[in-house]
Parts: sequence; C-alpha cells; structure tokens
Amino acid sequence: MTESVVDPKLVGDAWPSVSPGEDPVLYGHVELDPQGAFEVRSPQTFRLIYTVGRYGIDDTGGIRVVFRYFGDWGVLQTTDPTAYNFVTATTSTGARIELQYSGAGHQRPWFKGLTAKLHGGYLREGDTVTIVFGDTSGGSPGMQMQTFVESGFEFKVLADVCAVGHYVPLANTPAVSIVPGPPKFWRAVLPTLRRPGEPFQLGLKAEDLWGNPSDLASARLRLVPNVEVENLPERVEYLLGTKSMTFENLKVHEPGRLWVEALLDNERVCEAGPLLIRQGEVSGYWGDLHGQSGESIGVTTSRQYFDFARNKSFLDVTGHQANDFQVNNAFWAYLNQLTEHYQEDGRFVTFPGYEWSGNTAVGGDRNVYFRTEDRQIHRSSHALLPDRSDIDTDAPDAKALFAALQDEDCVVYAHVGGRYADIAYAHDPRLETAMEIHSAWGTFEWLLTDGFPLGHRCGVVCNSDGHKGRPGASYPGAATFGAYGGLTCFYASELTRDGIFSCLRQRHHYGTTGCRLHLEVSVHASGGGLLFDRDPKVFADASSTRVNEVMMGDIYQTDDKSVTLSVQVEAPAAIERVEVRNGVEVLQTLRPYTVADLGSRIRVVWSGAEYRGRGRQSDWIGHARFDGCHIDHIAKINAWNHERLLEQRGSDTVEWNAITTGNFGGFDAYLDDVDDSRLDLNCNHGSLALQLDRLGIDDAVMEAGGLERRIRVFRLPDHNPHRSLQGSVDVALQPWGDNPLWVCVTTEDGFQAWSSPIFVYRQERWKCTSPSRPVEGRAR
Repeated sequence: MTESVVDPKLVGDAWPSVSPGEDPVLYGHVELDPQGAFEVRSPQTFRLIYTVGRYGIDDTGGIRVVFRYFGDWGVLQTTDPTAYNFVTATTSTGARIELQYSGAGHQRPWFKGLTAKLHGGYLREGDTVTIVFGDTSGGSPGMQMQTFVESGFEFKVLADVCAVGHYVPLANTPAVSIVPGPPKFWRAVLPTLRRPGEPFQLGLKAEDLWGNPSDLASARLRLVPNVEVENLPERVEYLLGTKSMTFENLKVHEPGRLWVEALLDNERVCEAGPLLIRQGEVSGYWGDLHGQSGESIGVTTSRQYFDFARNKSFLDVTGHQANDFQVNNAFWAYLNQLTEHYQEDGRFVTFPGYEWSGNTAVGGDRNVYFRTEDRQIHRSSHALLPDRSDIDTDAPDAKALFAALQDEDCVVYAHVGGRYADIAYAHDPRLETAMEIHSAWGTFEWLLTDGFPLGHRCGVVCNSDGHKGRPGASYPGAATFGAYGGLTCFYASELTRDGIFSCLRQRHHYGTTGCRLHLEVSVHASGGGLLFDRDPKVFADASSTRVNEVMMGDIYQTDDKSVTLSVQVEAPAAIERVEVRNGVEVLQTLRPYTVADLGSRIRVVWSGAEYRGRGRQSDWIGHARFDGCHIDHIAKINAWNHERLLEQRGSDTVEWNAITTGNFGGFDAYLDDVDDSRLDLNCNHGSLALQLDRLGIDDAVMEAGGLERRIRVFRLPDHNPHRSLQGSVDVALQPWGDNPLWVCVTTEDGFQAWSSPIFVYRQERWKCTSPSRPVEGRAR
C-alpha cells in the first residue's frame, strides 16, 4: 500500500485541485495496472483504464491525466514508437481519440497534463478508454520513472464529459510508489566546527545514482577517525532496509581536525570531515531553511520533509517554506505543530514560516521565519485558496509585508525562485537580514551585490528551495534544474532558536552550494575601530565597542585607510581558488599552488544564465578539440544529470550538451602534454582558440552575452593535495560609504562558498532617520 502524499486533515482548500472527486457513478472511475513499487528511473509500462460513467462522454469531450510539475519522469510523446515514453490510447468502441501532452496543460501543482480527446464519436456508460504509458509494442523501452523517491506517485484523472472544456477530478486517484535504486555512493557527514567536549553527530548513508538514500545497502563497515572520538563505534553493521544511520553524542576533547574514514573490506568507501575542534565563543551549525513538500507544489509530506532533514541529510537547522497562496489555515496550524514537535534544543532547531510568493512586480519572493509558533500568516494573495474569509490579513506587496511584520519577532530572506525578489522595490533592514544567492534554481550573486549601492547590509545564505522532499541533500535530477541545493553554516553560541536568530541578525553565517566546508573571514584594523551591535543607520540606539578585529557579517567603522582581511578554509576537497572581494571588485585571488605547480590538466567551465527571470536556463551545446596532445581521461564537474551529454570522444575531443542557471559546470581534461598543443572550442554561444603551453594560472575567457554567461579555460596542477588554505590581503578602503569585504571559495569538485560581507566604512554617506523599534523578546 502506498502512503498518502497529503495529510488527510489537510485535503480541501489547501489544495484546490485535490478534492473528494465527483460521483463515480456519474463521471466514471479509473484503474491502473500494474500497481506496486518501481525503481527510480527504471522504464515501466502502465495501463490506465477509464470506465465511462452514467453521463457518457460527448464527441470532443475526453479525459486528462495530470502529474506534478516538479516530477522529472520522461516527457511523454506520441510520435516515435521506438523511443522512451511513447504513449497510446484506444477506446473499447473504436472511436478515434487524440492525445496531446503539455508541460503546462493544467493548473498548479498539476501543470503537466496528457489530454485524451474524442473525435468523431461518443462513449456510453461502461465503455472504456485505455491509455498505455510506455507502450513497448513498437520497440519503446517504456516510460522513464522520475529520479527521486515518492511514496505516492499519482496518475490524477479528470473528465470533461460534456465537451465544454471543464475537466472535473474523478473520485479515485491511482498511485504507485517510486523507490530507491541500488547503492552507488557511500556518504559520511560531520559538522565543521565544534568546541572541545561539545557533542556532535556523524551521519552515514548509501545513495543511489540519483542521490536517494538507498535501503538496498548491506555492509559491515569500520569507522576510523584520525583522533580519538568518544562514543564512536569501531564497527558498524549496516543492515538491508536501512536508509541512514546517525551516531550521536560524539565528543572530541582536544583541539585539532577530525576526519572519519568508513572502510569496507579495508578499502575506503567514504570520508567525513574536516571537523575543526577549537575553543571559542561559537560553533558552526548547518541548515537548509527553504523547501516545500507535497501539500503545496513539491512531493512527500511535510512530516517526511522534517524527518529527512534531521535523519537523512543530518542537518542542525531547518524550516519549511510553502507558497503562501497554497497554505490554508489548517495547513498553517499543522506546520506549526510540526515545527514545535521537531524542535529540540542542542540537537535540531526548526522555525515556523512560509514563503511570501508575490510577483516580482510587487517585490518578489521572500522567506519569513518566526521565532515562535502560532503567528499570523500574511499571504501575498489567496490565489489558490477558495476560503477567503481572512483575506484582510493579506500583504499584497513586499512593502505591505514589511509593514505587517514590524512588531513580529521574525527574520526575512529575499530569494530567487520562479519569481525573483526586487530588493530595490522594497527592503526593510530591520527584518530582511539575508539574501539567498544559491539554491536548486541556480546561483545569484547579483541579488546580494544589487544591494551594495543601495546601502543594504545583508548576509549570505544558501538553501535548496527544493521540491523533491530532500532538504539538505537536494539533487537536481533530470529536470531543468541544473544545480545541487545549497546549505548555510550558522556561527552561533548555542543550537537554539535564540542562538540562530542572534546569528542571523548579526549576519554571522556563510553559504555553500551544498558542501560542508569550514570558512572564517576576519578584518583587522591596526588603529582599531567601532564594532556595532546593530546597524547604526537603522537603529538610533545601536551601541558600539572599540576593537581591532571583526568577523564576517559585522558592521565596522575605522579611521584607518586600509585594513587586513584574513581567510581560513578547511575543505573536504582540494581548493581551487579563493576570491577576495570589495563589493563587486575582485581584489586578489588566492590559490594553494603557484604557476610552477601547473601541469597538463586543463579545466573548461561554462556558467551564467539567460536573464534574471523564470526562463533563465542557458543551454550549452559544444565540443572541444585538443590538437597536438592526447586526452588520457576527463573528470566531470557539476554534471548532476547523468543523462545529459558530457563525454570524451576518442583521444582528442570532448562533447557536451549541458545547462546552467547562474551556476557552472564543465570538465577537467587530463592531457599527456601541453607543449605545442592547441585547444579549439566551439559551442552555440561562440568559439575560443588557445595555445595551451601559453595558458597560465589565470582564466582565458569567452564572454557569451546573457547574464554573466561565459566559458573559462585555465590550467591546474596534475594533482592538488591542498584542502586547507590560510591567507591575508591588505585592502585599501574607499573614503566614503561601505566597503563590503567578502570572499568566494571554489573547490575542485565544483562546490562554492561565500562569506557574509564585513561592512567596513570610514565615513558614512547617511544619517540615521529610523527610530529604534525594539521587539519584546528579540535577541540582540
């Protein structure tokens, strides 16, 4: 039996397209064969049989089978009977039926629809329509299942019996279960910063090819730390049927760096770390605070969502962010019950909240997080909510949202989803503390940097904005999403709601594109300066302390003409570069290697987007030919979709068909030599020709229009062992206004991290015009 996608208490106006359905005697009913459990991305064949009800179906009437928008099962087609996802339809009477598939064939969240319409005939009660999904009779391998697990993958059927263009849902909705594939990769996960003796946990799981925790793994593993770890078992029996294991209350009592290897038959299958053990005021807690479940536009239940975050991606902090125009009052109350249930100080922090989903024209997407449960939700609209009795609580634009939240104990993020936030239209620095610059939708540094000339002082966060029920480990799968979901590390004194809120309001956090690395950034002023507890241009009563050194996110005034920025990175993979920036300017690029270390490894990466809006995806179709040398092998970078082309052809060519949405992908070509060798690169956005022995440590760039769209080519050492980097850069300060000092880290495996800027200024351009508005109970 498959598990219901929606909590039964919530069915109704929370999900207007999910209704009890019309009377099956009148409108008919549907059956699906086979039923049961099917492996992700496996080819299958399903027969859906609709039996006509008492009303019959008139000529040009028909049925429509709809699916969730974010499913990445194979695109249905009716033209090639030998290809994947071929669909046919017949009637028991022989009446002709026409099939039409559209990715926008119905309403949210059931956007994808296959319409079967009668032509030249009608059907009586008891007649049938049979649709075969993945019809193999002509040589098709079948219908490709989606890449992610779902306990109730639904074939939702609606009927237009009177041929009026109005499709009503049938009473029964057949469903199958999508289950993980066999284990492909072992994963072990540690936090990145703890104090001596402070408890932490180690997470362990086996993932299938598409990133789902697999229950088909069975192994006897040995856990080998490089330092003594209290309560860590030496051997682990990973039993068939297990999807993850967590080892809690682990402790390291001496300062140092912890790595833990998992060995199978004395061979390393995965490694966790580094975890830095160090005395200090804060630890680093990892979170993904932005995602949805099946009650809105995603999959799985909200309860499964929280369970995955805690027990399968091993997060410390999470939040659920359903689109507000799909959240009825019953679902809002239920979400608050869930956050209260899962909240556990010192182990797992949850925040009640929602996504304010206004169009870009009225401010664009925002995330709202409350410190406590049972607060009033202020929606952008009631677009998909039939019950409008509380419509007077709506905030129809972002300015109205900020006004409605003035007396709330909450924080707000701006983000880029289908709608992108317009921070010039509306921004309240008392509430909006951070910009989400990476998610499964792509990478959006511009959302942060747009605020620099506006005087905004916001931190960096990254989240998944995932819709596949996997917060904290959000793989993009085979759909148009090309990015792995992001994570945020919060520097807090304690793992509590108060601790995380204090961190957010001081911007003491950094974001990554999904890896867990340790990042520290500080600024030192030899002459000292004033560290403010709050933004002095917003809060008239902001207090200051005279110090010589500040950390990421701080607001700092100094009379010095220059300061020294220091950075420390401890990463799970080799470090490729660290860019030190003042605003949008890259001041210096730090690398753990020199020109003398460069070898015959050539990195080619493509990046950028078409534009800022919903259709931002850029396609990259091209090839690179290496003349005068041979390719030994290639290594793919951020090639998350295993079905997209990125392959070596022969000994001299690499071909690709990839996508980016502001993020980057590419490959390393390991050559036998670069002397007297040449690269000729051609793609749909341009061409680039390079003499490889003249290629140095800096990028050769082909600009490609669009939004920061480009191809970069550069050389790397044949082997880079450096997973640790410390460096410092002297920074000359602009005399007026903010100097937002921050860094961007790139590791060789394709992940990135950004620190929240340190806002350093010598003299301001403003005067404080906003009175202080303290909120009772708010952490300072």
